Amino acid sequence: MAVMPDRPVSPRSTAHRSWLPLLAAAALTSALSACGGQPAANAPAGTDAAAPAGGLKVGALLPTTGDLQSIGQPMSEILPLAVETINACGGVNGKPVSLVLADDQTDPTVGVEGMTKLVEVDKVAGVVGSFASSVSGAAVDVAVRNKVMMISPGSTSPVFTERAKKGEFQGFWARTAPPDTYQAEALAKLAFEQGHKRVSTIVINNDYGVGFEQKFVAAFKKLGGTIVNEAKPTRYDPKAATFESEVNAAFSQKPDAVAAILYVESGALLLKAAYEQGLSKGVQIMLTDGMKTDDLAKQVGMGPDGKPIVAGAIGTVPGADGVSLKALTELVQKKLNKAPAAFVPQTWDAMMLMALAAQAAGENTGTGIQSKIREVSSGSGEVVTDVCKGLELLKAGKTINYQGASGNVDIDENGDVVGNYDVWNVENDGKISIKGKVKLQ
Repeated sequence: MAVMPDRPVSPRSTAHRSWLPLLAAAALTSALSACGGQPAANAPAGTDAAAPAGGLKVGALLPTTGDLQSIGQPMSEILPLAVETINACGGVNGKPVSLVLADDQTDPTVGVEGMTKLVEVDKVAGVVGSFASSVSGAAVDVAVRNKVMMISPGSTSPVFTERAKKGEFQGFWARTAPPDTYQAEALAKLAFEQGHKRVSTIVINNDYGVGFEQKFVAAFKKLGGTIVNEAKPTRYDPKAATFESEVNAAFSQKPDAVAAILYVESGALLLKAAYEQGLSKGVQIMLTDGMKTDDLAKQVGMGPDGKPIVAGAIGTVPGADGVSLKALTELVQKKLNKAPAAFVPQTWDAMMLMALAAQAAGENTGTGIQSKIREVSSGSGEVVTDVCKGLELLKAGKTINYQGASGNVDIDENGDVVGNYDVWNVENDGKISIKGKVKLQ
């Protein structure tokens, strides 16, 4: 296994970025140690010494810094372990898989830079990423132009479905997390079933936030609810210094609940501002996948009573109930000494599908992966839950249908999967618990 980390320097600026050799070496050692490996002897920092010519090279474009770093970091941690697992059973097309890690900093501009380097310099065949829909939306054009397969574990904006229907991706785009068309319906159903008839929205002003908002409004109104700020939606700039005016706009009409479609770092500041202005008292805060992180309560802060400001907030998140989830959970516990975080199963499945599609095609190229991604994920072949079994069958000329840790991952013609949704809750001690599921028709 070889890992090539890329760590652009400034989290907020797009100027003076470089991939520093010493930082790359440190990240390389850390990533390999996490999965029990060692750097190749005498390998220069940042090189891919263990990847033979023609071996499958996969890139990762994920936010290990920036607004979504608390979600992106566990996603990045699982990928070296996934590569180690694939290589332990012979690799793909007879050669080891190698991995190149790039941090997109939750910034579309940085994401395009990272994707450009991955495809033009590192010559990857596929990219796992990104998480933020705004980053993926900007970077996917680079991937398609270079015929590199891109599989996102978390970009859920409905915009991708619309673009796919127009033929913009030429099959070089897929995702293992379902589009927000479904999650918006799930959140609307959850709000209505809890008796909230008057709801306002406040969303991050990007593809993810606005796309989710529009689907949520339509779904909630269809159920018979009222969106109190529908005429003037509240959208915020994540780089703003303060959020007082935005929270005033969202809470001013005394809604029963506020559907807050946020990213963690900026969202924590926004929720704290609403609390400090006394606006959130008695209002149900409803969140989504972009805010589900174990340290959410810590980031938002504590009230004078010693309880987390966000205690009692509820939210939805794409669930993971795949047949191989138990095996993944046991592996992560053993290797990383913790339970899989949100979107880790989707990240794992993205890497497994990349490897299986390349093996099915008999070539370690983006075009090869693109040609077989639907066949190995949703075809009529033998059902497999283990990547080694899948690779073995494919080498023998058989066809497979991979069933993942996150779900069945049956990728359709638009690159989408249909998922289920967990309901999560912030407890009085700040911990996040899963309270049930939202079932859609």
